[in-house]
Amino acid sequence: MPDSLMKDRETESVDDVRMRGFAGRQTVEAALAWLDGQLQPLGAELLPLSASAGRVLTSPLVSDVDVPGFDRATMDGYAVAADSTDGATPYSPLPLDVIGDSLPGRPFPASVGVGQAVRIMTGAPLPTGCDAVLPAEWVEQPAGTAGFDRDAPRPNLAGRRESTVSALGPVSPGKHVGRLGEDIRRGTALFAPGRVLRPQDLGVLSSVGISRVPVFRAPRVRLVVTGNEVLPSGSRPHGHHIVDANGPMLAALVERDGGRVDFPGIVPDERDAILEALRAEADVVIVSGGSSVGIEDLAPRLLAEHGQLAVHGIAMRPSSPTGFGRLEHRLVFLLPGNPVSCLCAYDFFAGRSVRALGGLAKAWPYRPTRGRLRRKISSPIGRLDYARVRVDGETVDPLAVGGASVLSSTTRADGFLIVPADSEGFAAGADVKV
Repeated sequence: MPDSLMKDRETESVDDVRMRGFAGRQTVEAALAWLDGQLQPLGAELLPLSASAGRVLTSPLVSDVDVPGFDRATMDGYAVAADSTDGATPYSPLPLDVIGDSLPGRPFPASVGVGQAVRIMTGAPLPTGCDAVLPAEWVEQPAGTAGFDRDAPRPNLAGRRESTVSALGPVSPGKHVGRLGEDIRRGTALFAPGRVLRPQDLGVLSSVGISRVPVFRAPRVRLVVTGNEVLPSGSRPHGHHIVDANGPMLAALVERDGGRVDFPGIVPDERDAILEALRAEADVVIVSGGSSVGIEDLAPRLLAEHGQLAVHGIAMRPSSPTGFGRLEHRLVFLLPGNPVSCLCAYDFFAGRSVRALGGLAKAWPYRPTRGRLRRKISSPIGRLDYARVRVDGETVDPLAVGGASVLSSTTRADGFLIVPADSEGFAAGADVKV
């Protein structure tokens, strides 16, 4: 008996919709209900701080140090005891004996008394005996001196008079001083689990000495673009061949949503090649193309035979041939090959899963707005429609509902609106959410 016939006999209990069409389609809500039941963040991994931006914390982070760890100057000037400047005015300056320098990383090693001062740079430790910084602009230099030069090398002196300057105004205790722990106190809870780390968060973590961060593991996503007519991205279309648009688009979407992409190239429309790709070492497998009811649409049948095809055929436009299920530990998404359908199905289902597995929010990462519809949009009851729109101020102009293969419609659009399955559409002038 031929191998192909044996395979058909072995799997005759699997519903085969090729060249028959869908007997029925699930609602978007039912499809999402099954999908959300599968979604839990993956396990934790410990990443170097430099690689953790955009990742999601799994554990609370607490500082075990003070930042800063010492009192320090917040301006260039002279460290003094504030009492030493009481009564100083431009008309009655008070002399101060300059006895040395305090530089970042090189503190003045001795105590400072009343009537004395230490030249100090921004960020340098405040010397013992000082409680304020007199800004350089509030000081009169002796005649014939070059003034305040922060780059001039000077020795640290331990109490010996070096020169004299005059205070032109008073400073209060604590003026121009950054206190110990002013930024972060030891024991402060920095970030809670679930936080998406931003660049400034990495700066804070680095400032308290944290070098490795516990985050949810990024999902590994295998892209499977099928089609004997499809040429690799970067090729020039010719004859009856088309260039892969979905692969680069999906790779960028997955990376935006926190996934790690594995996309080794186009997979031919052959049973064994597609099955091998479905079994890739990944958390999520996204198949683009071959998800519908054509004779070469092999992926749905293979998923049903070797795993679980939980959803196939959804009451939405575009993207109605979308399917998904499981193959062992992997979530598998069968996205249509038409580019707009592929984008829509990714947004509704696959992207939601990539984000959730990496600990991110399931919701769309798009900013919603509202506007008034310029023209009506019609939609049949029982089908959700994804309409591409252009936004001009408060006016929303529909571009397309159909046209699943016209990818350029998405680049002309500013966003999309959803017509729910229980609606016949929106009238011109309706207030809509985009």
